[in-house]
Amino acid sequence: MIISIMAGGPECFWPDLTWYKEQTDLWIGVDRGVWSLLENGIEPKYGFGDFDSVSEGEYEKIEQMLEEINLYSSEKDETDLEIAFKWAMGQKPREIHILGATGGRMDHFLGNIQLLQKESVLPHHGDMDIYIVDRQNIITVKTAGSYKVTALKDKKYLSLLPVNAEVTGITLSGFKYPLDDASLEMGSTLCISNELISESGNVSFEKGILMVIRSSD
Repeated sequence: MIISIMAGGPECFWPDLTWYKEQTDLWIGVDRGVWSLLENGIEPKYGFGDFDSVSEGEYEKIEQMLEEINLYSSEKDETDLEIAFKWAMGQKPREIHILGATGGRMDHFLGNIQLLQKESVLPHHGDMDIYIVDRQNIITVKTAGSYKVTALKDKKYLSLLPVNAEVTGITLSGFKYPLDDASLEMGSTLCISNELISESGNVSFEKGILMVIRSSD
């Protein structure tokens, strides 16, 4: 199962929704993201949030259209997106795609990125693929292992950023800038803006956690 979650970020940062409309098995809207989906002809099954960013009329329409609304107080210990994300993980899907989670407020953006790095989430990266996606980027997190990377027509660049203090045993094959048993410390830009030189390549590392970002100009 593929679950797509639409948060409330600015529409100008969204990716093209065509693929998601075709491939998504279950849509979830978060706060204003529910209304954004409805405006784009997508009916989410579930909505999560305090809905403080929609008008009274919009919320009435949301109530009519959705199968289930999970309404929360605006004063809580988790963001609306974190609540929706935890619920989505509990469904044990094959993939989770988070849209509308970049742009706008930087605190929300950084908090959303860190959702992928939580200790409670990290063990699940081997069981499911979790992505934050916007117009220019696909962001995910990987724990130690070996991963095939396939060329994406509209995402020329691949960058690796260490999530913990040091990632070791990094080997890259099939890339413009290969590596063999390298180490990457927090703050290093060694693995920024690499490129595949064929239809696929391989990323492997022995210890640590990497953030993987596929980007277009």
